[in-house]
Amino acid sequence: MLERIFHLAENQTTVRRELLGGLTTFMAMAYVVVVNPRILGEAGMPVEGVLFATCVSAAFATLVMGLWANYPIALAPGMSLNAYFTYSIVLGRGVPWQTALGVVFLSGTLFLILTLTNIREHIVNDIPDCLKHGTAAGIGFFIAFVGLRNAKIIVANTATFVALGKSSDPQVRLAAFGLVLIAILMSRKIGGAILIGIVVIAVAGIPLGITTVPSHVFSLPHPGGTFLRLDFRSALKLGLGDLIFVFFFVDLFDNVGTLVGVCEQGGFLRDGKFPRASRALLADAFGTMVGALTGTSTVTSYIESAAGVAAGARTGLGNVLIAGLFVVAIFCAPLVAAVPTYATAPALILVGALMCASLAKVHWHDFTEAFPAFITLVATPLTFSIATGLSLGLLSFTFIKIGTGKIRQISPLIWVLSALFLLRFAFLGAE
Repeated sequence: MLERIFHLAENQTTVRRELLGGLTTFMAMAYVVVVNPRILGEAGMPVEGVLFATCVSAAFATLVMGLWANYPIALAPGMSLNAYFTYSIVLGRGVPWQTALGVVFLSGTLFLILTLTNIREHIVNDIPDCLKHGTAAGIGFFIAFVGLRNAKIIVANTATFVALGKSSDPQVRLAAFGLVLIAILMSRKIGGAILIGIVVIAVAGIPLGITTVPSHVFSLPHPGGTFLRLDFRSALKLGLGDLIFVFFFVDLFDNVGTLVGVCEQGGFLRDGKFPRASRALLADAFGTMVGALTGTSTVTSYIESAAGVAAGARTGLGNVLIAGLFVVAIFCAPLVAAVPTYATAPALILVGALMCASLAKVHWHDFTEAFPAFITLVATPLTFSIATGLSLGLLSFTFIKIGTGKIRQISPLIWVLSALFLLRFAFLGAE
């Protein structure tokens, strides 16, 4: 049955590798169960309800991706989008969180319409190859930077923006040890290297007093505070059109960038095209709508899926395990919260290194291909946004092709996207 559904032999994988990859992805992104309720809680939303909504929407969307699209890419409420929800819309503009949830649902409806009409699939497949390679490597730099920050190896500095963290910090020492450990295990091709490293680091922190041992394992969910509390009527008011557009725009290209990057790493692209793209894109559309109904912000693909791909996942079977673990997390939130960020940080750093391999596929001898790839590569981590990195890279592609007389290499869809990006930066640049 598993072979018929997931085509394991065709994808040169096994049940063990798939489940190991799924478990690795879940552990790398388990922080969302704790962090998302904390961020949305600042918007005045009941934390218990948001936790329930986070797990339910992540489980649902991840299951759709696994069973319908057969890709090892997990989904959950996006970190940048929950911050925009809380700080820009609710706290910044004074919009009630119930109305903001209505806006999220409407943006999810737009995702669904554009996916069913194959417009989003055309967007994914029409992105130039140089940008696909640059996006994969840019995401690699991005998640490596996130890992270095989570490990406190890299810290903020007012004079130089970033600086080296304190080597006396036990979290830094454990993360550095874990980084070397996982790198050695991966070099020796030991199965489950990333997962072994995460567990070893988390356990090693217990006697040092930096890994919190949960006082209890189980807790009951409380969905009532956010379930079906969205306000459609207020969301449909004329003044909220720009908010819907921002949610739609950011998630569209953040999700596209993540899908392209992870699929590039996993070798899922065929002649630069993304097979079953529409099926994969339905996952975040339905996930966003379910998330809004249950009480959380926009659901999107997670770059931490690259950790599972690095661990061997090649099909959607691992997603079934991830979805099940999210359901379990509804009742085991204290246990999930016990996995510290510094324990998963080395995994992100090393996965970032693996994703940089796509740079070898860029035609560096052709500067009209190299320059857009480079802009995408550097803009993604420096702006802390996959969507922004991809948009700047696409604009640079359009401009350099026009300037060098290679206009025929610009597809009609790229012209449209370039115009939309210019409008976005002109009118919504502050967002």
